This record gives sequence, C-alpha cells and structure tokens, in this order.
Amino acid sequence: MALRLRKIGLTPYLRLLRVVDGFIKAIGPADAIKKQFSEETFEERIDCSGKCILPGLVDAHTHPVWAGDRVHEFAMKLAGATYMDIHQAGGGINFTVERTRQASEEELFSSLQQRLQCMMSAGTTLVECKSGYGLNLETELKMLRVIERARRELDIGISATYCGAHSVPKGKTATEAADDIINSHLPKLKELSRNGQIHVDNIDVFCEKGVFDLDSTRRILQAGKDMGLQINFHGDELHPMKAAEVRLTLCCSVVNTHAMESLRSLFKDRSGLLKR
Repeated sequence: MALRLRKIGLTPYLRLLRVVDGFIKAIGPADAIKKQFSEETFEERIDCSGKCILPGLVDAHTHPVWAGDRVHEFAMKLAGATYMDIHQAGGGINFTVERTRQASEEELFSSLQQRLQCMMSAGTTLVECKSGYGLNLETELKMLRVIERARRELDIGISATYCGAHSVPKGKTATEAADDIINSHLPKLKELSRNGQIHVDNIDVFCEKGVFDLDSTRRILQAGKDMGLQINFHGDELHPMKAAEVRLTLCCSVVNTHAMESLRSLFKDRSGLLKR
C-alpha cells in the first residue's frame, strides 16, 4: 500500500511533511519546507490538524495461510497443558496441517485476503508471510502460491518465507524430514523461483526440543542460504537450544524468540557469545 501512494503534500498548521511514493521525504517548519520545495506541485494536500502521522507498520513473523481453528485447545491450556504437550498429542501445528492440506487453494487465498485486509486497516504496510502448515511438498507449494498471488494482487508489501520445517511430519524423524526438505523441497522452490512462478525471500526452521535439533536446523538453513534465501528461524523459543550459535555461524538476520523466559535464558547462558 505504502509503495503505491500518490505524491501527497500534508499541511498541518505549523509543519509540513512531504510524501512521495509512500516514503516520507522531508518534515519541518512550514516556511522551510515550502521554500525547499517551492518548485514542486502536489497531487493532493491533506489538512492533518488534530491527527497523527505514523510510518507504515511492519508485521513480522506471521503465519496467515491456514485453515481450521484450534479453539478447542484453550480448554487443554486452561487445564495446564503446555505448548509441547498439545503438540505431542497431535494438536497445535499438526491439527492445522491436516486442515490446511484439505483446503483448496482458493479457500486459502480468500481467508488470507481477509486477514491481510485487517492488517492493512490497522496500518500494516509490510508483512512477513510464512508457509509451514503443509510440511509436505505439495501443500507447502500450495501455500507459497497463495502468498505469491496475494503479493501480486493485494496492495500490501509481502516478504515470503518458506517454513516447511515448522514441524516434523508424522512418520518421519527430524533427520529424514531434513533430508526431504534439502533434496526435494528446496530444489523445487529454486526451480519455481527461477521461472517466476513464486518468489521466496526467507527460510525458517523450528529449532526446538522434540522438533528439529541443531544439526538438522543447521543443514536446512545452510541449504536455504546456498540458494540465496535469507535465514529467519524459530530458536530458543521454549527451551535453550543454542540457537544463537547457529545464528552466528550462518550469519542469519533474525532468530525468533517468542517467550521472555527464552530471552532470559539466552542472555544468561550465552551473553558473551551475543556480544561478539
């Protein structure tokens, strides 16, 4: 949305702000801005008296392509079940994977469109959209096609993330799942990216006790990095997994740590490493 805005001149009482193609180019006292851009003409002038001007919001780490809901799991959580208790019982990610596999591409796009429109109405102009509720190649590609369609058709910036290592598929070990991703998923993504069918920016792995271990995580992320993807993964979210070491060895951009306890553990155990 922000990238497609027309050239706008906004005129508060005391200050002027100049916006071109969605970017704030200058802000300052009215006299100074008028003098600086005295030769300019503006397509639109907006009186912002009594209003607040904010940059567009960046909504990172979202999984907006999915089907079904997990409302029933609230009862389990209220009864004391942890995230991993629910996950190991077949709920959580696994429950959503089954529903997403069953959903059509059109159903997934329709629900994604609604979610992105809600984000836009709240001020989001750039969103990271992850896959990860397919786990098999067919459904992961279906999700990425839905994200690509949204990137082309909707008025919002999208950074697409392949997250096929969001969980270990039923019937596989972490090593087997990693092998499948490296030898099957990523080569197909590379092929589709080359011919312009999809555009993927990042790769993500859920590095967690009972999910992908450090070795599997490192192998997947390195394979993604080798094909030009930026690394952005779940690490040290529920248990200390030494994700910071993986981050440093692979020079990735972001390690997603959701819980404050994870951050406390991370800084307590590896503060010296992070200072490097």
